[in-house]
Amino acid sequence: MYIIPAIDILNKKVVRLREGDYGQVTEYDVTLEEMIERYQSNGTNFIHIIDLNGAKNDFSNQQYLFDVIRKTDMKVQYGGGIRSIDKVKELIDAGVHRVIVGTQALTNPSFLPELGSEICGKEKCSDQVVIAIDVLDEVIKYSGWMESSPIKLMDYVDKCLALGFFRFLCTDINKDGKLGGAGIELYEKLLDHSPFIKLIASGGVSSMKDIEQLSRLKVESCVVGKAIYEGHITIEDVKHWNLDALISI
Repeated sequence: MYIIPAIDILNKKVVRLREGDYGQVTEYDVTLEEMIERYQSNGTNFIHIIDLNGAKNDFSNQQYLFDVIRKTDMKVQYGGGIRSIDKVKELIDAGVHRVIVGTQALTNPSFLPELGSEICGKEKCSDQVVIAIDVLDEVIKYSGWMESSPIKLMDYVDKCLALGFFRFLCTDINKDGKLGGAGIELYEKLLDHSPFIKLIASGGVSSMKDIEQLSRLKVESCVVGKAIYEGHITIEDVKHWNLDALISI
């Protein structure tokens, strides 16, 4: 299992939200460029960037984020406000390694079939496209976690799998930003239902013990943000864990 450091951007600032609530924002006195350099200089080559403005259909951050991404040779997993096939293509052309799709995949029935046919075959869909599943009490949320989907969680996973998408970023909203531990029960349910999905866990990771627990579940990777900013997990911890993970593959 690989640790992917998370950088959430709101109004061009590095932040973390609590339970996805834009009214509960913690700002950090560091720029996106500085965070990328900090991770890269410590041997990390993969980061997770979320445009929180974009998630609310505000694209004022986007050009800034694109400019930063183009300048780095880090692998970037990017999400927030991706509403069209053209935007997915633009991000891939800009050098984004993986594009996260959420709201459109849930609300537009033609989006995932078109994405599959225009962007990728089954293998590339796993490599380039990540399906976001943001879950609150087993209800899928979207549009910056402000709307609820009527689609049942496991039914949605099955639909995506049938279309050739099998890498999922699952955020347990109940856990997110609280440093209270990862959503182990939710991830167990997903992996029991579909053991062969490539699952990226997100939300609540507070210590290396949480990382070890997720690793035992056989999730592919986990996204860690606030625990790093608050000093519960150091960048050196991330570096050493990821090196050990690479050696064990």
